[in-house]
Parts: sequence; structure tokens; C-alpha cells
Amino acid sequence: MKSKELKTSNSAKAFDYVLVVFCLFLIVITVYPFLNVLAISLNDSMDTMRNVNFIIPRKFTLSNYTYIFRENDLGEAFMMSVLKTVVGAVFGVICTSMLAYVLSRKDFYFNKIFTVLFVITMYVSGGMIPDYLLITRTLKLSNSFWVYIIPGLIWVYNVILMRSYIDGLPDALQEAAKLDGANDFTIWRKVILPLCTPSLATVALFVAVGQWNSFMDTYLYARELPTLQYVLYEIMEQATIQIDPHSVSSQVKNAVSPMSVRMAITIVATVPILVVYPFLQKYFVGGMTLGAVKD
Repeated sequence: MKSKELKTSNSAKAFDYVLVVFCLFLIVITVYPFLNVLAISLNDSMDTMRNVNFIIPRKFTLSNYTYIFRENDLGEAFMMSVLKTVVGAVFGVICTSMLAYVLSRKDFYFNKIFTVLFVITMYVSGGMIPDYLLITRTLKLSNSFWVYIIPGLIWVYNVILMRSYIDGLPDALQEAAKLDGANDFTIWRKVILPLCTPSLATVALFVAVGQWNSFMDTYLYARELPTLQYVLYEIMEQATIQIDPHSVSSQVKNAVSPMSVRMAITIVATVPILVVYPFLQKYFVGGMTLGAVKD
């Protein structure tokens, strides 16, 4: 009997060791790319061209970031990206929650039909040319701040996610509000929204990340209102180097390579989202899991 218990205990310990090794492996393959990008962005460009596999800068320098921040309009572009992200997230959450609440109503006769139509748009779209004609000629949003907001108000995946969360709320809450004389708008504002904080935070994070990372909307529709991502994209395109990395003269020691600039741009564009994410993490996990367990 003791021998059997000892074997079970040893098996459990062996499984724990394997699990720890597996988790450490996942941590390494997850963290290494980011550390590598950070190290390359802080490393001398000429040294980077010889070998890019390291996690600590071999020849520390800030020349890559100096090359990026020498742009005079970078501050204005940063503020435009922040404004676009905040306004887009706020309006996106409001519109998404309204539509999700309507589609979750069991007394809305066309909810299944509209749900199917919305889901179809996730797989079939009109294409870039119809979108361009709609935004520029019909809506006339070219070089307008609202070209960043209106086309991205509704994301179908976010609507489905929030609708699933609302479906998990007790129906008695809405029925009680109706008995007290509340209309649909009041129920949405005073009953649904306060109970959907995790789902709202999840949708806000999705929309904010999408708005922050987007640069094609600026490229196509609003070059007169450049965002940080578009300016960084232009800087990356302009970063060229035409020297032999094995014969570096003293006149080009401060030169930058496209690889180094690209990594520095990646850090500049990623850090703001990484700073915001920890504050929304607990709501993000709750919104993803609670909405997913609903049949």
C-alpha cells in the first residue's frame, strides 16, 4: 500500500516538474521576442547588421530613437493618435452596447435576421474600392477627424461578445425596470451598462488597440491629419543605409539601419498600449470568460 502511494507521489512530482519546465518554456518563447526587439532598438545599427540574435544591447546607443524623434510633427501626431483612440473607444463602446442590447431583446422580432446579416459581414465585405468611394464621395469624410471614428463604430465580433454577456444577465432585472416605468433607453443606461463593466472594458480595449495600431485610414483618407503610426511608417520607409557593415568608417558610425529603426518604432508604438493594459486586465479576463460560458 505504501509502495503504491509512494509511486503516486513520485508521479505527481514528476508531472509538476514537467509542468514547470513547460511553463518556463512558454515564458521564454513569449518574452524573448520582445526583449530582442528592445535590445535591437537600443543597439548600434552597424553591430545589429552583423547579428540580430541577442536580448541585451551589445553596443548601447540612443541614436535609433534620436532618428525617430527628430521629426518635428511627431508630438502632434502622437496627440492625434491619443485623441483618435480615446474618442473611437468611447463612441465604439456606446454604439456597440446599444446594438448588442437591441439584439439581445427576446421581444425584438428581427433579432435573429439582423444577427445573421451582421455575421455575414465578418466573412464577406464590399472591398477597398467601395469603401473608399463611400467614405470619400458619399459621406465626404476625407481629411476629417470623423473618418477615424465613424467607419469603425461597430465591430461585429464586439457586438456578439457583448450580446452574449447581456444574455447572461437575469431577465428579471429588465422586467422589474419595465414595471417601474423605465423605457428601453433607461434600461440600457441604468440597468445594462452598470452590469456590463467587464464586457465594456473588453470591447474598449479591443477598439482602442485597433484604433491605436491603424495607419491605413490615415494613408487612404486623412493625410492632412497624420497619426503617430502613419508618421512612424513614413520614417521607417525613409530609413535607408547604403554602406558595407564590415567596413564602417568614422563618418557613418551614427548611421541607422532600417532594422534598428523598425524595432525602435515597434517599441514606441507598443509601449502606450502595454501601459494601459494592466489597468483593464481583470475586466478583460472577466468579459471574455463570463460571456463565453453562455449557451
